[in-house]
Amino acid sequence: MDQLRAMRVYARVVEEGSFTKAADHLNLAPAVVTRLIAELEQHLGVRLLNRTTRSLALTQAGERYLERATRILADVEDAETMANLETAEPRGVVRVLASPAIAVHQLAKHLPRLRTQYPKLTIELSVQNSVETVDDTHDISILTLKQPLSTGNFVARLLAQSEMITCATPNYLNRRGRPTEPQELMGHEWLLPFSPDGNKETTFQFCPLRAAAQGIKAKKPVTCEQPPMALSTPHWDTLFHAALADMGITALPSFVAEDALRSGRMERVLPDWHMMTVSIYAAMPTRMHIPARTRVFIDFLTETFGGAARDPWLRSIEEAAMAANDQSMKVSA
Repeated sequence: MDQLRAMRVYARVVEEGSFTKAADHLNLAPAVVTRLIAELEQHLGVRLLNRTTRSLALTQAGERYLERATRILADVEDAETMANLETAEPRGVVRVLASPAIAVHQLAKHLPRLRTQYPKLTIELSVQNSVETVDDTHDISILTLKQPLSTGNFVARLLAQSEMITCATPNYLNRRGRPTEPQELMGHEWLLPFSPDGNKETTFQFCPLRAAAQGIKAKKPVTCEQPPMALSTPHWDTLFHAALADMGITALPSFVAEDALRSGRMERVLPDWHMMTVSIYAAMPTRMHIPARTRVFIDFLTETFGGAARDPWLRSIEEAAMAANDQSMKVSA
C-alpha cells in the first residue's frame, strides 16, 4: 500500500464529504478510493469513517488521524516546494476563497493575465457571501473586513482599501433629482446592505481624495436618519443590479461600482462623501513554507490591487472623471 497516497485520498474524502466527489476530484474510479480507504483502515487496525447511505462521519480515531495526516501532507508539500523552488515553474492548484463581489467584479477580469503568466497554474475558486475569517481548507482566503484585522493562526497581507460610496443610474437621478448633501437622501429610494444590529442611522464622512483634489478643508462627518429602505440585503451584487435597474440609490464598495461608474451606467451620488472603509486582505493558514504557486498568486494580487492602505478603484474613478471633464472643457472651448 502507498500510505502517502492513501493519506491524500483520505483527506480528500473528508474534505468533500463523499467517496464519489473525492474520486471525481482526484480523477480516480470510486472503487479505487473505496479500496484505498479500506486498506488504510486495515493497515492502521482501526475504523476511520462511519459510512451510511447518505453521509460520512469521522470516528474519534479518524479525527485524530486526520489532524496528523494533514500536518504530514503539508510538510511533504513544503519539502517538495523547497526542493524545487529555484527551478520549478509554478504549477498545480491554488484553492482560493472569496466573496461573490470580489470574485465577479475583480478576480474574473484579472485572472486571465495570471493564466497568461503561469499557464500551468489552476485556480480552484470557492465563493461564499461573507469571508471574514481564514478557511484552513483553502490556500488563500480573500478577506473583506469592515473592522480591523484580528490576530490569529494565519498570515495576512493587505491588498487594498475600498470606500463604501453611494451610486445610482442616470435614469433614476434624472427622474428623482441629484442630492448634494446627505440630508437630502430622505426623499429617495434607498438600497442598503442589511444591518444585523438594526441601525437606523447612517454616518457620512468627507472623502479625503476629493478634499485633496479640490484643495479644500475636509467637512465634519454627518450622521442622518436613514430613509425607508426599498431593499436591504447583505449581498452586494443584488444591490448593484437593483441599482442598475433604476430602483434607487445604493451603497457599494468602490471595487464593485468601478466599471459601472467608468462606463457611465451609474453615477456617483454625493461624490464628496463616503460611508465607511473596507479593508481587503489575502490571508493564508500559517505554514513554515509557502508553495510557489501560492506565493505567485499572492504577489499577483498585491501587484494588481496595490498592496497599500488606499483605494485604487476610487482613485481610478476620480482620474477618469477628471479626464472626461478636461476633455469636455476642450471640446466646448
